[in-house]
Parts: sequence; C-alpha cells; structure tokens
Amino acid sequence: MIRNIVFDISNVLAPFRFKEYLSEKGFDETMIKRVIKASAMTPYWTEYEKGKLTYEEAMNGFISMDPGIADQLYLAYDSCAGIMGKYDYTEGWINTLKEAGYGLYCITNFTPAGYEQCYECISFIERFDGAVFSFREGVVKPDPEIYKILLDRYNLSAEECVFIDDTEENVISAEKLGFKRIVFTGYDDAAMKLAEIVK
Repeated sequence: MIRNIVFDISNVLAPFRFKEYLSEKGFDETMIKRVIKASAMTPYWTEYEKGKLTYEEAMNGFISMDPGIADQLYLAYDSCAGIMGKYDYTEGWINTLKEAGYGLYCITNFTPAGYEQCYECISFIERFDGAVFSFREGVVKPDPEIYKILLDRYNLSAEECVFIDDTEENVISAEKLGFKRIVFTGYDDAAMKLAEIVK
C-alpha cells in the first residue's frame, strides 16, 4: 500500500529556468551554452550540490574550465534569484495529496545558493513531512545513499513510497531500493500514473 509520495523539486514542482535566467542576464545563445558547459556540466557543479565546495571554490573551478569567460561566469552566478520559478499546479497538487492522507517528502539535488536565494519558489516544502537536500547530505541523486537517508531519517518503507523525478536514472535508482517510480514528463501524465499506482 502506498502511503508516501516523494518528489524531486526541479522541473517537477518548480521549474529550473536555467537558460531563461541566463538570457535575462544578457547572454546570447552561444554564451549560454559556454557558461553551462563551464559550470553545470562539470564535476565542480556536482561537488557544489553536495555541499563540498564553497561558492568561491565552485567559481574558481568553473573559471578553470574556461578562463576566457571569467567575467561572464561571475555575472551568471552573482545571484541565483530567478533561476527557479513556479508552476500553477504545484499548490493544488500538494493540497490534493495531503487531503488524501499521503505523507509528502522530497529528495532533490540543490546548491546552497539556489536554496538560499530561491527559497520563495520552493517554500511549499514547509508543508512536507520531510526533505532531503543534496547540499546538506554530501551526496547527490542517483547515488542510492540519498534515498536511504530519507528512508532511515523518517522511518519509511520504500515499498510504501512512490518517487517522482524528471530524470529516468534517478527513478531507476530509487526503484532498485523498492520505490514505485514515475518519470515526470508533465503534471497531467504524472497525476494519472500516480492515480493508477495508488488505486
């Protein structure tokens, strides 16, 4: 019997507006690709999400990948405000699931700056029964350890949980531990699949 719904946050409950955010900073498409390649596509980003690097250390790592755009990288990450957004359906979905009696949790890869500067976009987690953020735990999805942290901390059984994430690799990792899985491609599809699982 399913008792708990476990969500990823980015691009499931709140949009990660990476390209839009960089465009709003004044970058063209070519520079956006270059900034992303030098930052989000590197091990330094993962270590930042794990909370293993400070902002300064992460920035030094990004710049080492492409020194020619140091100024652009500083501009890109001088503030993360605006990198997350809101979906119209999120609050209603949370209300519906809570009213149905499900426990609500999240497991999400997040940088410290993203959490601090975009909290208003993810403040719905205050209504959750528990949350696991990568930067606090030193581990990121799809490492099985991050799912085990959730289960152990909140005394949950994986067989009683559904995990919803927009990255297939992440839900496969959860499924191997006993979670039911939904690869998120949109609210309507996920809500329908969730209804089929819990009925």
